[in-house]
Amino acid sequence: MERKRFYELCWHLGGSQGDIASLKAEDVDWENQTISFTRKKTGVPVILHLGAEALNALEDLPGEGLLFPYLARVRAGDRATEFKQRCVGLGIHGVSLHSYRYAWRNAPRPAGYPERFAQEALGHNSVAVHRAYAKRAR
Repeated sequence: MERKRFYELCWHLGGSQGDIASLKAEDVDWENQTISFTRKKTGVPVILHLGAEALNALEDLPGEGLLFPYLARVRAGDRATEFKQRCVGLGIHGVSLHSYRYAWRNAPRPAGYPERFAQEALGHNSVAVHRAYAKRAR
């Protein structure tokens, strides 16, 4: 169940796998339906509103401490390798854990979400980097 919820939150939050694996129950504000954390790579604080599906994914996770106690201890490369192995086993090719970030970059656009907010949510300091994500997204 932990891996499934981890993959779901990678999709809904567009976070790096390290950021998502490090989330704590205390990062979730159930009353305001938000999650807040600091990006590991940039040190930039992030606050995201959670939709119904993301909230549902959080319900089964621990109520205190790390949301993903096992995955938080696993090296990033090992998490990525395991994900790829699962995909190959299912006949899915050309997808990685990082694909979630590429996809999240384009998801807000049709909803009218301003590019600068999507850039901030993904933790991109540069517009050029942010737009490179858009070109790589499918």
